Amino acid sequence: MPTKKVKDTKVGQWLREKAPSVLEVVGDALPDRGVLGVVKNLVDRDPTIDSASLHKIIDEEIALQDGVTRRWEADASTDVRLTKLIRPWTLIAYSAFYMLITVADGVFEGFNPPEDYVSLLEMLMLTVFGAYFAGRTVEKIKR
Repeated sequence: MPTKKVKDTKVGQWLREKAPSVLEVVGDALPDRGVLGVVKNLVDRDPTIDSASLHKIIDEEIALQDGVTRRWEADASTDVRLTKLIRPWTLIAYSAFYMLITVADGVFEGFNPPEDYVSLLEMLMLTVFGAYFAGRTVEKIKR
């Protein structure tokens, strides 16, 4: 599942332009169906906002989330072991690499990983951990 907050999605961009007060309320929430439904209701209650374009954007976001969920469910139900294990092993690999870099930075005095690699590793780990743990939580709740 996507780990972006509402403010970082197309819905957030629309709200930033058309309904900043609504964005302040829901901007830091994860865009699951419940939050998107709340956004729809808040915008629909304000007669000064034309919400037709927002409804289209929200429907696209929900379709995107459903597509990710279906892919993850298909991966989990397949007989191919690699497909089932790729996410946990990616998580393990990034964790091991992070620990290796951390130990090397502490043990070897001249070791300084380039800042670009550190920021790339940070972004990749946030994506992998967020998708795995937040996505798995959402999948389990839906079951």
